[in-house]
Amino acid sequence: MDDYIGTVLKRQKEEEVVEEEKTPSETSIKVRRALKGLVKNKAALVGACILVAVVAVALMASVISPYDPNSQNLALRLTPPAWAEGGSISHVLGTDHLGRDILSRLFFGARISLMVGAVAVVISGFLGTTLGLLSGFYGNKVDTFIMRLADIQLAFPFILLALAVMAVLGSGLRNVIIVLGVTGWVMYGRVVRSEVISIREKEYVEASRAIGNKDIQIMMKHILPNIISTIVIIGTLEVARVIIAESALTFLGLGVEPSIPTWGSMLSDGREYISNAWWVATFPGLAIMFTVLGINLVGDWLRDTLDPRLKT
Repeated sequence: MDDYIGTVLKRQKEEEVVEEEKTPSETSIKVRRALKGLVKNKAALVGACILVAVVAVALMASVISPYDPNSQNLALRLTPPAWAEGGSISHVLGTDHLGRDILSRLFFGARISLMVGAVAVVISGFLGTTLGLLSGFYGNKVDTFIMRLADIQLAFPFILLALAVMAVLGSGLRNVIIVLGVTGWVMYGRVVRSEVISIREKEYVEASRAIGNKDIQIMMKHILPNIISTIVIIGTLEVARVIIAESALTFLGLGVEPSIPTWGSMLSDGREYISNAWWVATFPGLAIMFTVLGINLVGDWLRDTLDPRLKT
């Protein structure tokens, strides 16, 4: 009899496991809904396609580029695009003042722009989220100190502050990432602080404090999960701002080294030839525009999807 009961119970457990495997998890359901919403949102779908294309180009730049981005041929300097008069099919988008292939430099420039945007946003997001959590959770002197620090930074125009720091640290890819990462925390800090102030008085936070959980446990387990969607939305939109900022610094000669192909340096090179060689500056400018547009469109979709206050 005992063996029969044991067999029945074992079979029931096996059936429950199979049923759980068949039942989709809550996360998978949310992902499916989000993807359906992306397909329905034509603007976001276009933005996603642009981003996928840019990321694919950046990852496969060394494979799909027809030439070395730094290979020079002065005999072919300022060659027009293939469809223009005097153009060559071997250089579809033409060449710059040193005879370097613009298409190849665009492909490799995508790597730098995306890398700088992603790493700088991670740095600024970590700093801003940490300071915002501390400011909103503890309040009083901690809040006053952090918010006054934010006010001081906001008092300086971003480009002026970045130029001053870059003039001290010097140009270079690492320094560009550090400057853009450290100077971009204020947006995260202010938004996270306001979210934490409204969440810290919730009943579940008070209950967690009452049973003896430490402050760090409360912030990590009960507050941070409730604001992570806001952080993701800000981070997505900040990538676009960082890409433009990096291009601006490089355009002014305080960004990435000249030996590294970037969209900003291509713009800087093309400004002297805009009247007689428009393609040198036009194509990197279009690359920046479409990449930022794609990021903003996806960011708007993420905001609408992740922010419950926008749902009716």
